[in-house]
Amino acid sequence: QSTIMVRAKVLRLRLHSETSLSNGIEEFLFEKLDWKVPSRITNAELLGQYIRSNVFLPGNTLEKVGECEKRLGEAEKEFLQTSAISFLTPLRNFLEGDWRTISKERRLLENLRLDLDACKTRVKKAKVAEAKAAAEHELRIAQTEFDRQAEVTRLLLEGISSTHVNHLRCLHEFVEAQAAYYKQCHLQMQELQKELGRLPNAFALNSTNAIATPSMVTEGSSSPVETDTLKIEEVQAPATGTRKARVLYDYDAADSSELSLLADELITVYTVPGMDSDWLIGEKGNHKGKVPVTYLELLS
Repeated sequence: QSTIMVRAKVLRLRLHSETSLSNGIEEFLFEKLDWKVPSRITNAELLGQYIRSNVFLPGNTLEKVGECEKRLGEAEKEFLQTSAISFLTPLRNFLEGDWRTISKERRLLENLRLDLDACKTRVKKAKVAEAKAAAEHELRIAQTEFDRQAEVTRLLLEGISSTHVNHLRCLHEFVEAQAAYYKQCHLQMQELQKELGRLPNAFALNSTNAIATPSMVTEGSSSPVETDTLKIEEVQAPATGTRKARVLYDYDAADSSELSLLADELITVYTVPGMDSDWLIGEKGNHKGKVPVTYLELLS
C-alpha cells in the first residue's frame, strides 16, 4: 500500500501542470483515489508573483501592479471556492445521484413499454386458442410490470419538482457570487488606475529636483535655488485647441494644482507649452486644474 501511495504522489507531481488538460487529469485521479484536490494558484496570482519577484525597488510601479494582480488572484480563488460550494457541488450531487436514478428508471420503463407492445402484437396474431391464452397471460404480466414501473418513475419525477426551489437558490447564490467577484475586480483595477494616474506628477517633481546644476547653486550655499513652478491660476486658456472630454473614472485631486473629477461629467481640456503629455488642463465651471489623460475620453 505504501508503494502505491508513493507512486500516486509521484504521478501527482508529474501531472501538476498549469495546462487545463493536465489539471483535468489530475482532478480525475484525485477523485478516483478519494483524495482532496489541492488548492492551485490562479493565473492572476502567478502573474502577481512573477511581477513582484522582478521588482528592484520597493514601492515602484511594478510592485503596485503585482500587488493588484495578487489581490485579483485571491478574489478569483475565493469566487471559485464559493461557486463550488454553493452551486457546482449541489448540481453535481444531483446529476450523479437523483438524476442518474431517474434516467435509469426511465430507460427501464421504456424497455417495459416495448415488451408490452410486443405482447399486444402476439395476442393479435394468435390464431389457436391455446396460443392466444398464453399470449394474453404474458400480456397481463407485461402490463402489471409496466404499470408498476410507471408509478415508480412518476414518483421520482415528482420528486424533482420538490428540489426545484433548492436548485433556484443555488443558482441565485452562484450569480450573486459572480457579481460580487466582478465588482471586486473592477474596484481593484479602478484603484490601480488612480495610483498609476498620479505617477506622472511624481515623475515631474522628481525630475525638477534632479535638474539642479551648479549654476543654480548660490555662492556659500549648499542647497539649490528653488525654480518657478506652474501656477494654475496664471494659466490662460488658448483661443483654439480646447476640446470637450468625458470623465471615465472618479479622480481625487492630490493637491491644489489638480482638479477633482466625477465619472461621466463633461469638462473642457487643453494643453499648455512645457506640460507633461500625460496631463491636461481641465476646466469645469469656475474651477481649473491639471487632470490625467488616462481618466478622460476626448470627444471630437
